[in-house]
Amino acid sequence: MKQIRTRFAPSPTGYMHLGNLRTALYTWLYARNQKGIFILRVEDTDQKREVEGAVDIIYSSMKLAGLDWEEGPDVGGDYGPYIQSKRQDSYLPYAKELVESGHAYYCFCMKERLDGMREEMTAKGETFKYDKHCLSLSKEQVQERLDAGEEYVIRQNVPLEGSASFDDAIFGRIEVQNSDLDDAVLIKSDLMPTYNFANVVDDHSMDITHVMRGSEYLSSTPRYNLLYDAFGWEKPVYIHLSPVMANAQRKLSKRQGDPSFEDLLEQGFLIEAVINYIALLGWSPGTEQEMFTLEELKGAFSLEGLSKSPAIFDMQKLTWMNAEYIKKLNVKEFHDLILPYMKKVIDVDKFDTMYLAELLKQRCEVLPDIMEKIDFLEEMPEYSTDLYFHKRMKTNAETAKPVLQDMVNVLDALDTWTVEGIRSAVMGYIEKTEVKNGYVLWPLRVAISGKMSTPGGAYEITYLIGKEETIARLKKSISML
Repeated sequence: MKQIRTRFAPSPTGYMHLGNLRTALYTWLYARNQKGIFILRVEDTDQKREVEGAVDIIYSSMKLAGLDWEEGPDVGGDYGPYIQSKRQDSYLPYAKELVESGHAYYCFCMKERLDGMREEMTAKGETFKYDKHCLSLSKEQVQERLDAGEEYVIRQNVPLEGSASFDDAIFGRIEVQNSDLDDAVLIKSDLMPTYNFANVVDDHSMDITHVMRGSEYLSSTPRYNLLYDAFGWEKPVYIHLSPVMANAQRKLSKRQGDPSFEDLLEQGFLIEAVINYIALLGWSPGTEQEMFTLEELKGAFSLEGLSKSPAIFDMQKLTWMNAEYIKKLNVKEFHDLILPYMKKVIDVDKFDTMYLAELLKQRCEVLPDIMEKIDFLEEMPEYSTDLYFHKRMKTNAETAKPVLQDMVNVLDALDTWTVEGIRSAVMGYIEKTEVKNGYVLWPLRVAISGKMSTPGGAYEITYLIGKEETIARLKKSISML
């Protein structure tokens, strides 16, 4: 049985969009599941759209996602080079071979003629389609114009009759009438190949057996197959993936403010959570399982689980999954992840950050969340005395004042400043005064944090702030009442 060879072939035009990441992930998973080869190929034929540094972003994103490759620009391989611009000399001979066999032809039409045709057809409500004007040129006329140095492109000669078809692993049989297909450009005027031509030549040259790509290429694939037939090459297995949508109306788009893979990581999502979630956007394992490691995905992935239906990117679902991944971390792992965020809002040398991480871990959805939860530790925020009102605790600003005055005395008398020591002293006061716990703990929390919600309760944050700062904050809060 022939070894499966898959490829991910991004264009270096910017960040790794989530749709691209999903294509890379599915292609990689299929190769790993089938004990095949995964290839990284950079398709940079569109030099005008190339973004400086984008190739490095591709490498970085793939490595962060845990997707390794056996062959590629940076690791080499027997089928290189793996950057299309470095293979430029290989495409023109193939195009000329098609010209010789009648499956392609030279086109010398100027931009002005093509623009005029396009405007005229648009005005009629028709889709632009080249009229084969230059196909009628004789070999002698073509050679004469080439010798004169005229600018040209090479176009595919699509038959006017019949149809082109293929079987897709997800969408089934796709058939298109040849009369609906345009004579697409194969070689541009700068002698660079178009994407449509280069990917066919490269997939054949690199012995690619399975091609995964977005469903937007479904309508173009019959034209690709005409090229395979013209050369007499074996066609790959096609697997077209349904789109990832922002909502029911539109696809994910960086221009519309939708996040890229890098954006999500900067926003504090864990790599493992993003990969797990992306894997489920258009694929089902056939079970109720939702949480997968990359290793588990390799074992579970199959083409049968892929869906024809578009997948909706749900930030709430991703956030939930991220929170679940955070809960699974041990305290040290979580501490190391949030330490950079802690440093932005507090002097970490003043606080027990490991204990703080333990308090935060069950209350964190994305990593930057912790900043607004702990900023009060460094500096007491301004707050309204209305916060003392709590219907269930039966507290308000008036009841809080005597309680806080007593807390100054209770806590100031403590010799050992530990959570247990603080709890014991405060509970002793509560039992002595015969009041409900919340009657004391709610105003204590508000008085030293200025917040309704904190990581941990009154005992924990009292411990974190320290004795001297706690007493100072209590006295300042009392002065406000």
